[in-house]
Amino acid sequence: MPLIQVKDGRPGLANETFVSVADDAALPESGGAIVSLARFEKEREALLGRNAPIGVRLKSDQSPEALGEDVHRLSAVALEFPAFNDGRAFSWARMLRTRMRYAGEVRAVGKYIFDQLAYQRRVGFDAWELPPNIKPEDFEKAFAEMTNVYQPSADGKKTIRELRAGR
Repeated sequence: MPLIQVKDGRPGLANETFVSVADDAALPESGGAIVSLARFEKEREALLGRNAPIGVRLKSDQSPEALGEDVHRLSAVALEFPAFNDGRAFSWARMLRTRMRYAGEVRAVGKYIFDQLAYQRRVGFDAWELPPNIKPEDFEKAFAEMTNVYQPSADGKKTIRELRAGR
């Protein structure tokens, strides 16, 4: 599946550096792997001991807090959108970036729509597995749609109130 990443502030197609690995499948000999939270909890020591990047895929009902301090040892956290109207991944991404201070890749996977892209970026997503309903060029367009914002978020963008106050 194509991958979009934000590099130098701009979205673009990127080379996939991770393989999603099912719970009953063998890990690749080398290269990054993304595993489920259940597999990570079961094989934590072995996964963190690999000499390769590791990521965890969280379902929408799994809080990133379940990763604890191990989150800072992960190269990626993939947050699942099981349906476009399930927005829990927005909260999880913001929690990862603001409360947990996670600096690795936060990836959107699953069923999301164009109208959500700018908001996903604001809360901390910086990578997207491209669903069939969205084209790579849609990201640049979506990110340019919101020039001023009312609410603070993980992106650090000044709010309209701060701009009016001259802060």
